[in-house]
Amino acid sequence: MKQQQQRKETGSALVYSTEAGGRMCPDCGEPIAQCRCKELKARPPATDGIVRVSHETKGRKGKGVTVIKGVALNAEALVALGKQLKTACGTGGTVKDGVIEIQGDHRETVIAALAKLGHTVKRTGG
Repeated sequence: MKQQQQRKETGSALVYSTEAGGRMCPDCGEPIAQCRCKELKARPPATDGIVRVSHETKGRKGKGVTVIKGVALNAEALVALGKQLKTACGTGGTVKDGVIEIQGDHRETVIAALAKLGHTVKRTGG
């Protein structure tokens, strides 16, 4: 915790410490042997259990994307689900910050696919 405060104040991170026994984790500032960053990243985020599907054009020069939020999966499983949904819609997309974006307006296809997988799905927005 002391390293995190120092990193915020100075803008630099501790890389090696003879006191702590070697290399330090760049994310949490703890020794590599005691680092739990991977464990925390592998844990799925806390959600209310409802997957929300919407259509957005804001910030995309008028191009619409289907946005899927609230899926309680870890990062690897979320990428796999995104790939499965992109294949089902026959289009491209991405997974950013726990949100799946599918190019185009594919809300009905995505809702049907997620419901088939056992998720509670709610259509949000227009």
